[in-house]
Amino acid sequence: MKKGLLILLAFLGISSFAQDRLTGRNFATRSEVISKNGMVASSQPLATQIGLDILKKGGTAVDAAIAVNAALGLMEPTGSGVGGDLFAIVWDAKTEKLYGLNASGRSPKTLSMSYFKKNNITKIPATGPLPVTVPGCVDGWFELHNKFGKLSMDEILSPTIAYAEEGFPVSELVAYYLEGSVSRYMKQFPNVEETYTSDGKIPGKGDLFRNPFLAETYRKIAKGGRDEFYKGAIANTISSFIKEQGGFLSYEDLANHHSEWVNPVSTNYRGYDVWELPPNGQGMAALQMLNIIEGYDFSAIPFGSAKHLHIVNEAKKLVFEDRAKYYADMNFVKVPVQQLLSKEYGDKRRKLIDPNKSGTYQAGKVSHTGTVYMTVADKEGNMVSLIQSNYRGMGSGMVPPKLGFMLQDRGELFDLEEGKPNSFAPEKRPFHTIIPAFVTKDQKPFMSFGVMGGDFQPQGHVQILMNMIDFGMNLQEAGDSPRFEHIGSSSVTGELALGQGEILIESGFDFEEIRKLMNMGHKVGFGGYYGGYQAIMYDAKRKVYFGASESRKDGQASGY
Repeated sequence: MKKGLLILLAFLGISSFAQDRLTGRNFATRSEVISKNGMVASSQPLATQIGLDILKKGGTAVDAAIAVNAALGLMEPTGSGVGGDLFAIVWDAKTEKLYGLNASGRSPKTLSMSYFKKNNITKIPATGPLPVTVPGCVDGWFELHNKFGKLSMDEILSPTIAYAEEGFPVSELVAYYLEGSVSRYMKQFPNVEETYTSDGKIPGKGDLFRNPFLAETYRKIAKGGRDEFYKGAIANTISSFIKEQGGFLSYEDLANHHSEWVNPVSTNYRGYDVWELPPNGQGMAALQMLNIIEGYDFSAIPFGSAKHLHIVNEAKKLVFEDRAKYYADMNFVKVPVQQLLSKEYGDKRRKLIDPNKSGTYQAGKVSHTGTVYMTVADKEGNMVSLIQSNYRGMGSGMVPPKLGFMLQDRGELFDLEEGKPNSFAPEKRPFHTIIPAFVTKDQKPFMSFGVMGGDFQPQGHVQILMNMIDFGMNLQEAGDSPRFEHIGSSSVTGELALGQGEILIESGFDFEEIRKLMNMGHKVGFGGYYGGYQAIMYDAKRKVYFGASESRKDGQASGY
């Protein structure tokens, strides 16, 4: 037996079961949280409590979502902050309608493809000033607040300002990520050590961490509004710093920034309408996968079986080839949204799947016509699905002096080959991995959810929905169940698929089924990044909320 197979066998022998419980699946970590008046689910318990306090003060779901996001920018800077972008889907109970917000930023106006050619740069780096795009988060807050908010921004940001000044105890997983990121960045870039350490020490689990610079930034935003960030002193500090570092993001880029309200796109999966945002994000990939998977009868296919994993991973491989070829900023390219999401196209792509063999695929042919997550619900029935991120590894490493946050590195996701949908261009939004999701049933809100984790996100969305709809799991079980991730598909930045790729699995899958999967030609390994799940479900009949939070993170769902 090969060494790799022995390692995998040993890994699969480790039980993923939680503990002996009287109810629920054997892998469930806890029961769902159930409440009547409101619910908050986030990856940090203190942030969740801040959101709950905002709801109890009479704030809307949007007010609470902004408060939670602000808190996560302080308490989980490894994945979020005002230096990054934001996307949201909002269910408004008054109009009984979904609203989508794309609050992602654009590339610098004065940076052109010729610069990369002149300097022999074939891929935008992950760190430094070159991958920095306009941070859209703060404008996203104010767009959401102007449309759906109630409390003042001062009331919304005050709890986090207090924590930033007085300090909060760092949670276990964030401490782990801080050690990995800050230790690396502080050796390369200015202001990192000053912002994220205390006397040169990176905060560990349980250490009190203060960020007075961020407290002052939030205080300025609360008082001066979004213009303080994009046209005031903060904008001047950002642009001056990036220029000093050899970058291109300018005051003009910040001053010209604006978010965009968009119509969410959807598909129906076994009676449930699943909603995502259109590109420049990858939400459509989840919908395309569901259209392919819907053609199989999972009442006869057990969870975790070789057939289950084979079908889902083959669907992912098919869809990610389309993602690499077609998804991009729709203000620059015509993305064939309707055709890619049509049931007919899903049927056509499904026919390419061999039921007994792993395949390699190319993008379909269509005519061109066309990484913190939180969710909040309030007593009025409004629900918010919001995701926000600095992207890979905490961001670009660029920390403007005395502002308390790091700028994102989303520009890394541009393709530097000309003529591609996602090719770099000035004032263009890069491809985005972060995607909020929403589900309605019979035109009523059913579920607000998201799964953090880069390329895993659409795969995670599909797995959560299948766990609930096809396999009958409850909201918490759907997130606790063992996950799997396919890697190695073609990339939006130009890299081609690595053969058939590889399926990475968590412990908890039966080895006999994994062996069957291998016999189909799949390469199977472990050690993937399986994301971070938060969800709220609404029971319209009993008028109560169910909440669930990721057991792989430090988070909490809580209601009242």
